[in-house]
Amino acid sequence: MKIVLDTHAHTIVSGHAYNTIREMAQMAKEKGLEAFALTEHAPQMPGTCHEFYFQNLHIVPREMYGVRLFMGVELNIMNEKGEVDLPESTLCQMDIAIASIHGPCYKGERTEEAITAAYLAAMENPLIHIIGHPDDGRYDIDYEALVQGAKEYGKVLELNNHSMDPDCTRENAVENDTIMLNYCKKYQVPVVMDSDAHFDLLIGEFDLARALLTKLDFPEDLVLNRSVDAVKKYVNRTF
Repeated sequence: MKIVLDTHAHTIVSGHAYNTIREMAQMAKEKGLEAFALTEHAPQMPGTCHEFYFQNLHIVPREMYGVRLFMGVELNIMNEKGEVDLPESTLCQMDIAIASIHGPCYKGERTEEAITAAYLAAMENPLIHIIGHPDDGRYDIDYEALVQGAKEYGKVLELNNHSMDPDCTRENAVENDTIMLNYCKKYQVPVVMDSDAHFDLLIGEFDLARALLTKLDFPEDLVLNRSVDAVKKYVNRTF
């Protein structure tokens, strides 16, 4: 399965990644990607950029080294209400918006009921397109409810390659992704395979995610980032 678009990648702007936009674009070209999304961490993540960064993304070229760039953000889900850390006036300018739970930013209760409610509430936001790494075992989720919510609100669930790396601090990702993907098959909910790259050599790396999809005989037509146009259509953007 060839993936042409990586919709989750970070540069030095996020504060704990290690390459520039140009370096990431050049590596994406070498990896054979047609496009990737700049999805820096939103302002509540310690060490990341100010809201002004996202408001000024229009000055960044839409193509580098023959690779298309999509302007995005990885939002922080802040609480059970699904509140995130960019206002609508800025968020509506983004091509792709991922919403994720990160320990330093999430201020709500951490019960399964509360975490599930947080994801479902975030899904109600029409400016959010992808739910990022919902596989972290440190935050228990009702996966059937999560997938049903994605179906109801037209969201994409992320299969995060980095989560499955043994060196990643997220817990039980393979087991949780297996549960999630089986529900995605049942309810016909699409996913994206993402690298969550914080270093240029990791952009476009999907080996662990691809292996799990193969093991589960997951339908290829539910993996959106096999096609740039499929992602564009799903997020209803003309970028």
